[in-house]
Amino acid sequence: MKAATFIEPGKVEVKEYDKPTIQKPTDAIIRVLRACVCGSDLWWFRGISQRQAGSTVGHEAIGIVESVGSAVKDVQAGDFVIAPFTHGCGHCAACLAGFDGDCLNQEAGGNGGYQGEYLRFTNANWALVKIPGQPEDYSDDMLNNFLALADMLNNFLALADVMATGFHAATSAEVKKDDTVVVMGDGAVGLSGVLSAKLLGAKRIIAMSRHEDRQKLAKAFGATDIIAERGDEAVAKVMALTETGADAVLECVGTEQSVDTAVKVGRPGAVVGRVGVPQKAEMNTNNLFWKNIGLRGGIAAVTTDDKQVLLDAVLTGKIQPGQVFTKRFMLDDIQAAYEAMDQRTAIKSLVIVSDK
Repeated sequence: MKAATFIEPGKVEVKEYDKPTIQKPTDAIIRVLRACVCGSDLWWFRGISQRQAGSTVGHEAIGIVESVGSAVKDVQAGDFVIAPFTHGCGHCAACLAGFDGDCLNQEAGGNGGYQGEYLRFTNANWALVKIPGQPEDYSDDMLNNFLALADMLNNFLALADVMATGFHAATSAEVKKDDTVVVMGDGAVGLSGVLSAKLLGAKRIIAMSRHEDRQKLAKAFGATDIIAERGDEAVAKVMALTETGADAVLECVGTEQSVDTAVKVGRPGAVVGRVGVPQKAEMNTNNLFWKNIGLRGGIAAVTTDDKQVLLDAVLTGKIQPGQVFTKRFMLDDIQAAYEAMDQRTAIKSLVIVSDK
């Protein structure tokens, strides 16, 4: 089978591997249909973080279950599924509390290989999210009055990570009906955060974005205002628009400046929902104290939120998160898919592994 492989910073290649097999009773083998490149993949692609050379990559996919281990009862061969990166077991303290991204029974090193033809998926019984029917049930022809820029499979793929991560930012920030929300970041996660704030009933959504294509999608997703400035200028603009600051802030970047700005644009008592992976070991959070601002967030609870809210929202047409995929590539063109993300010519790169 073919799978994308990290060679060195700036270089990925498709290599041949043995097809994975069931190793534990809780495993499933997934035949991948579509995968994608995540903004967090750019960390090691750019050499900012370390990754072992020769390791397989990717952590977002949809596909068909090919086989299951003896302990897997809730999904079976032939099921059409979302494969979240979180691999929650469904029964530990973290999963039961709704935080499957922090599952206490995750297998070490389990995130990798999604950008390949087959995937060994751990904790398959609970973590996989079943999609009704089969992929062919969601053809463009059947949905041409339902979807705009993205087809239904792309919407499902977004639920493997990016939409769930944006939603986690919004729920962590406790977004409520009629709230004023600021979203830090205009990547796929930030845009999904805009969509999530709208889904939760926010009345005013201020998107921080400096790029025209992303500004347009933010508006399509529900943003009411766009602020292109950063730092203190951005803070001043938010205060001019809101007078008191935002009720909730979604931090979807992870840089020190983004976190600092997020805290400053919240009104007293606001909550910052943080899902941007920290890019610095230590950050000053003392400003939280002076305005009674809360800071929550972390790894998304993908399976929990997909099953409880997001899959139904896609199926009923409330959200179309697949619009974040602005370029598509075949698996053999994986290098180009990464370069498009790295050079910001794509908001998010879709990787077509198989349409069969």
